[in-house]
Amino acid sequence: MPTFASFDGLQLSYTVWEGGGRPVLLQHGFAADTNANWIAPGVVDTLQDAGLTVISLDARGHGRSAKPHDEASYGDDAMVRDVSALLDTLDLDEVSMVGYSMGAMIALGAVAADPRIRCLAIGGVGSGIVDFGGVDTRVVTPEAISEALLTSDPSTLPPSSAPFRALADALRADRIALAAVARGTANPKLDLTAIAVPTLILAGDTDPLAAEPERLAAAIAGARLVRVPGDHMAAVMHPAFGSALTGFLTAHDL
Repeated sequence: MPTFASFDGLQLSYTVWEGGGRPVLLQHGFAADTNANWIAPGVVDTLQDAGLTVISLDARGHGRSAKPHDEASYGDDAMVRDVSALLDTLDLDEVSMVGYSMGAMIALGAVAADPRIRCLAIGGVGSGIVDFGGVDTRVVTPEAISEALLTSDPSTLPPSSAPFRALADALRADRIALAAVARGTANPKLDLTAIAVPTLILAGDTDPLAAEPERLAAAIAGARLVRVPGDHMAAVMHPAFGSALTGFLTAHDL
């Protein structure tokens, strides 16, 4: 996987699958990476089968990218700025962008800040974006996620934060870096009124972190909502997710 130096010199990893049409940039969720969020569930294959060029970025603190342990490395919209730095590196004039969970929050910030993003699809989020600007803290707080990652006894964790620890352990992730991510990126300010591109919202029908997705769709001008089967971890794996995503992206590949 190639790497590039982001705006602050941090080395980040990305992957490109060549195809045609407008490139599609994928941004994974918290504690995941390119493989866990996009390759293993079949999303990359589905997009490639549609003939699209696909790019996936391992966010700072994740996957094969650099993993600072200080939370300051993740503040000040660092992950949003990483997206623009990657577009600069690849010399791209326009892309479509897809984000899931944490990646959805990054994508929302990026599309508002960078006019090169011409089409947006987000999943794994709902009214928490409207009410709290990010993670739905009625379900779990960034502090609880950080504590779950750092505890020496994960058997004591509540159901709301245990899955984040389980995923980090399954992927052998750097839990100290992820705890810094959780603290440093806690609910950024997102201006949904600044989003003026075609937007698709994909929400798992049993995903507590994507509750009331219709409220999020109503807050973004012209946004389309599609519900798919599954909870937060499973929705992206369902064939309906890839089908709806591909149909949307190809329809807006202008």
